Amino acid sequence: MSRPFPPMQTVSTGLVVAVVGFFSSFPIVLQGLDAMGASGPQAASGLMMAALAMGLAAIVLSLWYRQPISVAWSTPGAALLAVSAAPAAGFSDAIGAFLFAGALAVLAGMWRPLGRLAAAIPTTLAQAMLGGVLLPLCIVPFQAAVEIPWQALPVILTWFIAGRVHRLLAVPAAVLAAALVVVLFSDGPSVRPDHLLAAPVWITPTFSVASMIGIGVPLFVVTMATQNIPGIAVMRSFGYAPVAGRLFSAVGGASILSAPFGAPATCLAAITAAMCSNEDSHPDRDQRYWSAVMAGVFYCLFGVFAVAITGFAAHADPMLMGTLTGVALIGVMANATFAALEVPAEREAAILTFAITASGITVFGLGAAVWGLLAGGIAYGVTTRLRG
Repeated sequence: MSRPFPPMQTVSTGLVVAVVGFFSSFPIVLQGLDAMGASGPQAASGLMMAALAMGLAAIVLSLWYRQPISVAWSTPGAALLAVSAAPAAGFSDAIGAFLFAGALAVLAGMWRPLGRLAAAIPTTLAQAMLGGVLLPLCIVPFQAAVEIPWQALPVILTWFIAGRVHRLLAVPAAVLAAALVVVLFSDGPSVRPDHLLAAPVWITPTFSVASMIGIGVPLFVVTMATQNIPGIAVMRSFGYAPVAGRLFSAVGGASILSAPFGAPATCLAAITAAMCSNEDSHPDRDQRYWSAVMAGVFYCLFGVFAVAITGFAAHADPMLMGTLTGVALIGVMANATFAALEVPAEREAAILTFAITASGITVFGLGAAVWGLLAGGIAYGVTTRLRG
């Protein structure tokens, strides 16, 4: 039977989930927004609204369905933005692409053919595209180790050592190390009390075919394939029965509402879904939804202070932020590469997708992720047909 107040164990679990979910990936979100042409206030607004969107969505959905529905911003999607060319019309065009990706997620939940089409994209190709997106970002820490060794090496070593203690501690520990480095190397930056909070910034969207196809479609595909669909699978593995279509539409709706304020994409979580759904969350599986609810509460609290976080990060050397982003994504890239090459018969198509995506090419205004997935898809289709 449900309780009117959360058990203390779920409060502590929710806090851990929020710390891991927010501090392990907020530099990636900032990198993505910066690459899309966001100004400082727009990036702060985007981070704030992304955190509020996933926090409020987790609270509402978990309370409504009485299931541990963990919600996140799309870390792979933010990584995709970080290696994509900024739209010619500026950040407003990126906002239009975010809205388009959110609309596709809503449609995928409501219209089964689109949902089935997204699910039908071979896992090896989707993971290869993700791996290709992440490769340039994962190289940066080692470039930084040569260019700014006294700043980058402490972050890399902290990440590595903390990861040997516990995998989930690695990136939060690296964030703390980076914060100390910023203090030491930038004359003790401070965030003034009047800069702790700020109102969201409205960005009127503009739409172009190039941005919707080149940014919106890959953002939708990578979010569905690496976040939404695995998030449903994780919940089912713990014995829950989430209604996939409704949840896809719900997080897509959250994306639409938050996009005009700079947030890229809201989606179902996979890793933190497991944290909320397992027995460490609470011995009684009927009480575990409180962990997702409390994680949502803490996400909202972190989001409120996003402007202070972005203000502090602005004092960091860009290569240092790139180092933090890179180490945060190394594990994700390792998993993506393994999954991409797992099926021998599909490896050639997967490597083709990976290589083209990692090349960073732009042709006819469309980015490398689109061409990588297209070329890999053709190779996959031809190979499958010849095998058949």
